[in-house]
Amino acid sequence: MAVLKVIEVMANSNKSWEDAAKNAVKHAAKSIKNIKSVYIKEQTADVEGENLIDYRVNVKITFEVD
Repeated sequence: MAVLKVIEVMANSNKSWEDAAKNAVKHAAKSIKNIKSVYIKEQTADVEGENLIDYRVNVKITFEVD
């Protein structure tokens, strides 16, 4: 039987929401092992003129506890 834990993380990117999600997982993986999944809870962005300039995601990261 596996025990799983979920944490909530916010991350950003100036490229895309996908890149922001990748940044969240990459940064979390520095201190968390056994990441199993990520759930995109919320997406937001800053706008300048007609352009999106900063993409943000709020994600839930699930990992297995040893």
